[in-house]
Amino acid sequence: MENFIDYVKIHCKSGKGGPGASHFHREKFVAKGGPDGGDGGKGGSVILRGNAQLWTLLHLKYRKHIMAQDGEKGGSALCSGKAGDDTIVEVPIGTVVKDFETGEIETEITADGEEYVLMPGGKGGHGNNYFKTSTRQAPTYAQPGMPALEGWKVLELKLLADVGLVGFPNAGKSTLISAVSNARPEIADYPFTTLVPNLGMVKYKAGRSFVMADIPGIIEGASEGKGLGLRFLRHIERNSILLFMIPVDSSDIVKDYNVLLNELRRFNPELLTKDRILAITKCDLANDELLSLTEKDIKKRLRKELKPEGGHTIPLLFISAATGLSIEKLKDTIMKLLDNKAKM
Repeated sequence: MENFIDYVKIHCKSGKGGPGASHFHREKFVAKGGPDGGDGGKGGSVILRGNAQLWTLLHLKYRKHIMAQDGEKGGSALCSGKAGDDTIVEVPIGTVVKDFETGEIETEITADGEEYVLMPGGKGGHGNNYFKTSTRQAPTYAQPGMPALEGWKVLELKLLADVGLVGFPNAGKSTLISAVSNARPEIADYPFTTLVPNLGMVKYKAGRSFVMADIPGIIEGASEGKGLGLRFLRHIERNSILLFMIPVDSSDIVKDYNVLLNELRRFNPELLTKDRILAITKCDLANDELLSLTEKDIKKRLRKELKPEGGHTIPLLFISAATGLSIEKLKDTIMKLLDNKAKM
């Protein structure tokens, strides 16, 4: 759990450009050779590169200062200075780059191998040969290299998954992802057992699969930073489908569902445009009669919320990860929604 880091602040500094050389050609039998000062080398850049094999920003947690190499000075005989080496910083897919001072989003790394220049290196200065003209045959001036750029950047990771699990602590999210995938999160009967998001690959029929993300539990006020708050709400933004999970023994299922919706709305209203599923969990704790009454009550009280939206009815499922109740039906529902999105 301690190995998952999804927020780092780093100080980046590019390399400065090398100065151009001020030099004149000299040979034994050439008394007054012309200018032959070469250009300075370009400074190295600090570059982000997406790496699909990474899933955390842990490797940057203690690497606060990242610098690229300076360009070298130009030489005689029109020799250019060596360019400074770039510094490549590999980050997981889904890393968002922000300017620390303004909070402005600069870019998001969305593909393996995608690169973004965080700090461009300074351009090398021209040597005195560059400034030679027909009327000025022996310029002594050589241009200095451009200075390095530096500043603080914030890197935030948003996990990419097909399905994001949304619910209060102890809603059964970890139990579900453990039952249907290869993820093995810690499971216990107390709040905030899950302190980091967990990704699991869920196998489906005919060799197909989808990725499910267990997001740490939301509480009322999470959009204002309460509980684990804003730290994990951002991971939901990159999920295609939101699976709302509320335990059958909740004192008021409809109220809990509306609280979850409200927290997402306050954090980012666009989240409510995503496909979603409402799953009532831990149904092994209730008998058939209670489940039937609960289903009627939910459908009656959530008539508007469960009606067709954007061409899709929000599915309502009663499941139990412990007994396997309706788990296959849940997979079918998820895959159907994913297939519909793929056709759009």
